Amino acid sequence: MRRFVYCKVVLTTSLVWVLVDVFLLLYFSECNKCDNKKDHSLLPALRAVMSRTHEAPGEMGKAVVIPKDEQEKMKELFKINQFNLMASDMIALNRSLPDVRLDGCKTKTYPDDLPNTSIVIVFHNEAWSTLLRTIHSAINRSPRHLLLEILLVDDASERDFLKKKLEDHVVTLEVPVRILRMEQRSGLIRARLRGAAATRGQVITFLDAHCECTVGWLEPLLARIKEDRRAVVCPIIDVISDETFEYMAGSDMTYGGFNWKLNFRWYPVPQREMDRRKGDRTLPVRSGSAMCSGRPHHTASLVELSGWMSSKISSTSSHQIRNVETNQCVDNMGRKENEKVGFFNCHGMGGNQVFSYTADKEIRTDDLCLDASRLNGPVVMLKCHHMKGNQMFEYDAERLTLLHVNSNQCLDMPSEDDKMVPTLRDCSGRRSQQWILRNMTLSV
Repeated sequence: MRRFVYCKVVLTTSLVWVLVDVFLLLYFSECNKCDNKKDHSLLPALRAVMSRTHEAPGEMGKAVVIPKDEQEKMKELFKINQFNLMASDMIALNRSLPDVRLDGCKTKTYPDDLPNTSIVIVFHNEAWSTLLRTIHSAINRSPRHLLLEILLVDDASERDFLKKKLEDHVVTLEVPVRILRMEQRSGLIRARLRGAAATRGQVITFLDAHCECTVGWLEPLLARIKEDRRAVVCPIIDVISDETFEYMAGSDMTYGGFNWKLNFRWYPVPQREMDRRKGDRTLPVRSGSAMCSGRPHHTASLVELSGWMSSKISSTSSHQIRNVETNQCVDNMGRKENEKVGFFNCHGMGGNQVFSYTADKEIRTDDLCLDASRLNGPVVMLKCHHMKGNQMFEYDAERLTLLHVNSNQCLDMPSEDDKMVPTLRDCSGRRSQQWILRNMTLSV
């Protein structure tokens, strides 16, 4: 009998130690060596471990699939915030996301005396789940000693749940969260300035109200500012689908900038920067006086993450041309005149995916128009000539088709030969020839 009891004790003790080992392994993996960064709180790691123990909607950034019998309700809810609110509400506020950083970024170490930061988040009638997921992800994936506070600036929201319910929720969080209320609708810039004026941190970080931060997002940004306090830094902006809330990694081979018309664009990293970095993609990318680095792209005292992000973001799309079949968008890819137009994951942040459908029935990006001179394409970008012809596309808002008038063919998704370039094919009504022109502008 004694031997039996003894065996039970040994087996129970062994099982407990196995569970402890598994937990510690996951903890240190999630915290990214946080014991060296003065962040000894087990709460973020515990939440991360718990979230990985089941296949809940959206975990590890996976797409949320809405059942067919809920599709109509989903479409109605979509109108509220211009994204799939039903999918968002199904996802945990602390959902897990994959770590897509380069291996070299994962092993980087940072000084212990990085400056701390105040995060400013402006919102107006934001959805509960996206706003709270932004806050929770920032708290859970930021070293505690670096995150001093979060300031929420309410730009005159009208929704009841953003009043007392929000106030009651944020007081339960382990990081101080303050809510500032604008007396009247003032716009993003004035609201951000109001928040910035009230911060106490050494660095101000601006986040959109619908983003999700990934592990390791903050330290590289603050490290760049520690090196040069005049720096303005910004992360690589990844994508969260407004339709499925799927997380999709962005490219570290592009950087953001403005053209001479002050339109924001993504540009490929120039060869001179590739040569300067000698192939090390974890080193900063310089863009004029701005700098980018690692997974977070860097450029100050102000860090701006916008879009559905890398430090991650869900954002509504604007002026985009989205294919119904693939859920991808027409994209100019930063290419020049007489080059083929591209096709890429919709990121909802404008930039290279901003197009205007003009009164002349042109599809225009800056001063270039989509043009096709022969059957089956290719579709290239040429200077807009306002003479219709090869640049004339008729959009049918009911069938969702873009008819190239001269060829009498429809714009279609890319072929197997070149999956990055839309093409023209005989009109058939299939989904690959259906395009949603969201928030398209009609310009003269």
